[in-house]
Amino acid sequence: MTAVTLRPATVADPAVRRLIEFHLRDMQGLSPAESVHALGAGALDVASVELWGAWDVDALAGVGALAALDAVRGELKSMRVADAYRGRGVGRLILCHLIERARRLGMTSVWLETGSAQAFAPARGLYLSEGFRFCAPFGDYSPDPHSVFLTRNI
Repeated sequence: MTAVTLRPATVADPAVRRLIEFHLRDMQGLSPAESVHALGAGALDVASVELWGAWDVDALAGVGALAALDAVRGELKSMRVADAYRGRGVGRLILCHLIERARRLGMTSVWLETGSAQAFAPARGLYLSEGFRFCAPFGDYSPDPHSVFLTRNI
């Protein structure tokens, strides 16, 4: 793999849209419908969300988004690494980039929701290894046995 680079992404890019749609379908297969909080392309194409793509030359290796909860809190959304790039550090690269973007935007904390099932263990492990800690539901979320909530000060 060559060096993966991060750059702003748009859902108008077919590769980005395909990965987001794949992510949403995968999440719908892993959790009950009412517990799927992944955003589709339309919800990611708004001013309050920054969408980033990780590119290996012309191949999309992953995506991630930073949504503003308010002036000082950001939420990480739609983190997804393409299957061919899993286990190669792309998720950590995207995560660290989004944390740094939040910091540069003046945010003091970042928050996220992910699944509680075993299939989400690698994601939870990544977040915990980068300083996130479990927390109560935030924003519009409600307690849900299929979800876990994490936060990190920055």
